[in-house]
Amino acid sequence: QVQLQESGPGPVTPSQTLSLTCIVSGGSITSSRDAWSWIRQPPGKGLEWMGVIVYDGSTYYSPSLKSRTSISRDTSKNQFSLQLSSVTPEDAAVYYCARHVAYGGSPPHYYGMEVWGKGTLVTVSS
Repeated sequence: QVQLQESGPGPVTPSQTLSLTCIVSGGSITSSRDAWSWIRQPPGKGLEWMGVIVYDGSTYYSPSLKSRTSISRDTSKNQFSLQLSSVTPEDAAVYYCARHVAYGGSPPHYYGMEVWGKGTLVTVSS
């Protein structure tokens, strides 16, 4: 069974870079055609999709965050990471990583985010 676990750095200082890692167990991030996303939920707000890295290493980002967001992977450690630069107090949120299961075809189709991590709370001093 595939499981995901977020690993955070602790409190974040404004203007610095937030770095998070998603550890994937029970499956390889490259052996299937699955995709892997980061999502966040600020206090009192809804879920916000941030970006995704696909099995071949391609990345796609939310337009509102593209200039500050970078998603990468480390295949030797079977994990993928998020970097969010120029952090402000508005970036405080619970951050989740999630798995998109691939279905059929070439290219494959993705219909949802079937497996989620438990989330990690990121605080930003102000």
